[in-house]
Amino acid sequence: MRHFLNLTDAGPDGIAAMLADAIDRKAARAGFPRGRADADAPLAGHTLAMIFEKNSTRTRVSFDMAIRQLGGTSIVMDAGSMQLGRGESVADTARVLSTYVDAIMIRTDDHAKVEEMAHYASVPVINGLTDASHPCQIMADLLTVIESGKALPGLKVAWLGDGNNVLASIVEAAGLMQFDVVAACPQGYQPTDADVALGKGRARVVASPQEAVEGADIVVTDTWISMGQTQAETKLAALTPYQVDSALMAMAKPDAKFLHCLPAHRGEEVTAEVIDGPQSLIWAEAENRLHAQKSVLRWCFGQIG
Repeated sequence: MRHFLNLTDAGPDGIAAMLADAIDRKAARAGFPRGRADADAPLAGHTLAMIFEKNSTRTRVSFDMAIRQLGGTSIVMDAGSMQLGRGESVADTARVLSTYVDAIMIRTDDHAKVEEMAHYASVPVINGLTDASHPCQIMADLLTVIESGKALPGLKVAWLGDGNNVLASIVEAAGLMQFDVVAACPQGYQPTDADVALGKGRARVVASPQEAVEGADIVVTDTWISMGQTQAETKLAALTPYQVDSALMAMAKPDAKFLHCLPAHRGEEVTAEVIDGPQSLIWAEAENRLHAQKSVLRWCFGQIG
């Protein structure tokens, strides 16, 4: 049984296979209407259950369209409209859904929930986001970087801001795919030692935004205030010096690219000049959630890798 809870579940060979598949499948459907299935419809007859305990735009639509383009169907459920939201255990939900559908994607808070779901499910489980990691987003990011003409091995990625779940998965990818991450984070908002260790020596944390960005190939940030977080004013004050602006981007390599997983708050973590500028790849990055997740689904079903 293949679950995709973190990037390590696939390993470097699995990630490389998924990225190659995503590139090929994206090219093969160029010019197709969005709702048209791929020519081979490799997941025809399969149904994906999607559980949302957190609000979503990109995860919801991209996974829904991913399974449709692969020839399958989806069932979308919000926790508040399920028995899960009324106290039914994750384990019992996993057992029941496994008798109805072929795979489960869950977007939630506590990472232990996706681990419990995978333990009790008899179908593949995919992590659509937890407080600990966001592997599907990073698959899209890696695909976007490759499409921009950059090879992953030896790449320098600069992260600015909060040491959050997205950073944890970028660091994990660095350890698997042999690139380097330098994260500039203020005191109190740094990644854990365990998250840094995921990089297998290829990640480090610094206090200076300028040090992180100097000579970088890719500059990445994320929204500073995530869903459900409190004490926003204190956090914003700490993170303000880490805003990505044109002066900071100028310290990266001349051909450096900017990534942001969205939603964005222009004027907070990034200026409009950068996010809407020529170095920004955010729209390709957002679209690539769809293409990368199609390959994640195929990997979970053993069709690639």
